[in-house]
Amino acid sequence: MGGVTERTDGARGDGESFDQLCALVAAGGVVALSGAGISTDSGIPDYRGPNGALRRHTPMTYQDFVGAPGARHRYWARSHAGWRQIAEAFPNAGHHALARLEQAGVVTGLITQNVDGLHQRAGSRNVVDLHGRLSRVMCPDCGQQSTRRELDARLRAANPDLEVADAPTNPDGDMALSDSDVARFVMVGCATCGGDRLEPDVVFFGATVPRPRLARAIALVESAQALLILGSSLAVMSGYRFVLRAAELGVPVAIVNQGPTRGDGRAVVRVDAPLGSVLPRLADALVERGTAAQAG
Repeated sequence: MGGVTERTDGARGDGESFDQLCALVAAGGVVALSGAGISTDSGIPDYRGPNGALRRHTPMTYQDFVGAPGARHRYWARSHAGWRQIAEAFPNAGHHALARLEQAGVVTGLITQNVDGLHQRAGSRNVVDLHGRLSRVMCPDCGQQSTRRELDARLRAANPDLEVADAPTNPDGDMALSDSDVARFVMVGCATCGGDRLEPDVVFFGATVPRPRLARAIALVESAQALLILGSSLAVMSGYRFVLRAAELGVPVAIVNQGPTRGDGRAVVRVDAPLGSVLPRLADALVERGTAAQAG
């Protein structure tokens, strides 16, 4: 494998670590894994950062969602409120820079733990939505799929007087609501069969990633020349497994994240700096370098 072979501290995002990051990515064949940290500049909080959602919010598990109608009702009430902020979010400089790196041919694939769809909106094409997408809804009774915007329109019609307080939205689209707001929220059923068990097309905490999707993500890592971790603490096995697989294969791992990660000991390059500044700078450097090489 080409690229960097020595791990650097990079705690200040210094020039040496950035140059090594450039060298690793410039060699091409890079697969990126993004976490909630890449979407914070779009107004969507992460889970484990200084203001992370886990400090105020315990995500609902799939077991609670399917096993308790009251919990499912609460989820949809809070998600109906939070979805608006997710839907109105725009890709930030980090998303756009990563799309530029794919267009330049150095990033060959992207695995994202996020459910906001911002990578695709920024122009990334070869994306595996590891945990699904909030923009899709499924009915387990009839198998019908629909868009979240369609459901949102029906929920707005059913809840015309539901005023949503200005509260932080979590990465899973959940927004805090009062018990009284949850109680008066009216949920609608499937537009096709009328079933009352609609589910968002996301992987809940406690659920597993669908096997075909996981297989596609693993295949990307196994074909990579380098694995680039962006904005993930790797605290859960869902993301950390790819670092472990890369290590088994001898694929070098680079990590750009604010704060420590579970994978730091396995990284050959470690940059602790905001993605909104590192990724645009990286894209500028490599695109300019590629343009210069073509001109020469």
